[in-house]
Amino acid sequence: MTNATMSAQPSSGPAETFRFHRYIGWVLHNVVWIWLVALVLGFGLFNDFFLTVMNLQNIMVQATVLGMLGLAVALPLLVAEIDLSIPANLGFSSAVGVLAYSDLGLPWGIAMLLGVAAATFIGFFNGVCITKLRMVSLIETLAMMIILQGALLAVTQGKTLTNMSDGYVWIGQATIGGWPVMPLVYVAALIVVGFMLKRTVFGRSIYAVGGNAAAANSAGVPVDRVKIITYTISGFLAGVGGFLLASWQMAITSNQGSSYLLYAIAAPIIGGVSVFGGRGTILGVLGGVMLLTVIQVGLAIISVPSFYVGMIGGFMIFIAVAIDAIRVRYFA
Repeated sequence: MTNATMSAQPSSGPAETFRFHRYIGWVLHNVVWIWLVALVLGFGLFNDFFLTVMNLQNIMVQATVLGMLGLAVALPLLVAEIDLSIPANLGFSSAVGVLAYSDLGLPWGIAMLLGVAAATFIGFFNGVCITKLRMVSLIETLAMMIILQGALLAVTQGKTLTNMSDGYVWIGQATIGGWPVMPLVYVAALIVVGFMLKRTVFGRSIYAVGGNAAAANSAGVPVDRVKIITYTISGFLAGVGGFLLASWQMAITSNQGSSYLLYAIAAPIIGGVSVFGGRGTILGVLGGVMLLTVIQVGLAIISVPSFYVGMIGGFMIFIAVAIDAIRVRYFA
């Protein structure tokens, strides 16, 4: 064996290790989509109905409201803050819109805009409290969540609101060629928010503030203003989600939106949005939303008892978050 051959052999070891590391990194960076495909195929094997067009439409509709909330939660996370009040904001603002129509007699379009405006203002108020009063976002939004849940119970008097016009419920019930219209709103929101984050100065400012607020401030980024606008947009998305949920259900209950809290927070985190800010993509949020929706729908279709669904879903979320933590620590 020549010296040249002997010297060439050890070099293959580090190269193979690098390729293996890069492959594992790719898998972990795309684990949400890999897991999503695996679950779709798995649920399809257990029940043929899961892969039907009808069920696909059902998944799309159910993913719409969670998706709007996932986007709303992701934006504060990107600036290294959090908003626990978003699902409660969804419920309260939707009740404001319906009551403006049924009790005040406003046209349904104006009533809907009034509800969305209420949600937007609540998001703005949260942002002001967190930036100008230096309140801890976790505690401030927790307090706001409790306030809004109580306000919803008060304005509904514990009753279910069902007095909605045909125009108010149209988008939640309408179809084009047999396909529901409501998911198109979520697709539009994904495109707009994705463009904002990727192609605008404000979007780059969001990542800068979330990555290192002190450095961003030194670079001339108006940190407080960025956070306030981010919370305001988040409130707006929650308000639109509230309108979509009311239109889809054709009713508003006294605990509207409360069941979405944990899943709305989990979806962006599973999709790779860091709780420490400055990292995450809209495509990842979409992956997290679809994964959670498929888990919920799939477990119901294969007739898993309802009292096991939450536990199994939570276990799957735990695994996804653990994998993401490994990816960030060793393959970032």
